[in-house]
Amino acid sequence: MDIKGKICVVTGAASGIGRALCMAFADAGAKQVVCVDLNGDGAAATAEAVGGAAYTVDVSNESQITEMIDSVERDIGPINLFWSNAGIAVGGGMDTPNAEWQRTWEINVMSHVWAARHLVPLMSARGGGYLLNTASAAGLLNQIGSASYGVSKHAAVGLAEWIAMTHGDEGIKVSVLCPQAVRTEMTRGHEDHVAAINGMMEPEPVAQICLDAIRDETFLILPHEEVRGYMKNKTDDYDRWIGGMRKLNRMFSDKKM
Repeated sequence: MDIKGKICVVTGAASGIGRALCMAFADAGAKQVVCVDLNGDGAAATAEAVGGAAYTVDVSNESQITEMIDSVERDIGPINLFWSNAGIAVGGGMDTPNAEWQRTWEINVMSHVWAARHLVPLMSARGGGYLLNTASAAGLLNQIGSASYGVSKHAAVGLAEWIAMTHGDEGIKVSVLCPQAVRTEMTRGHEDHVAAINGMMEPEPVAQICLDAIRDETFLILPHEEVRGYMKNKTDDYDRWIGGMRKLNRMFSDKKM
């Protein structure tokens, strides 16, 4: 897809990858960039920087997502590209409180479901559209120190796969972003965490990699190319890979999220 002349919506737009994506879309000639975030002031600041529109939305609430989509479609125009980028990370294992599991699930998985549920019929009826979901390398490799993050990001990857294989014939293009550590508010204070083992990227180059992937309509976006090798190691010998992850868990046991 060529971004030029397109209406693009980005959640989690107040900072980090979301803000960088909004800037990149504007620079690429998007007709309108819609900046969505729970942080309304942050969304407005990003919108001002790109000459776009801002919406304050809690993506853990389905009605707020659908109302925002309806508003954009009515007041701005048909959404060509929707990037479900907002996400959260909570440290802990199986003892993580139920409420934290639920909120992580709603933001990291269900917000993608709700956006797609509302947009796929609209996009299909007009010949197609693009859905992009931010997951994580944790959705391919899992996450030391956070059970809820690893599990929810696996689900986010699975959802993106399902949408692509089920609705691709309707013109629905899908990409899923799976980076390791990126310098954002989520990773602040975790610069020495295992996720940064291959270095911590800045949001701007990640956004450019995403633009290239959209142009080429590539499903899996891996800003850290090392992840592809780790995936191969995992599928080649699962038991050996689990052993390696146990070693990493021991090494980083005092630096968990």
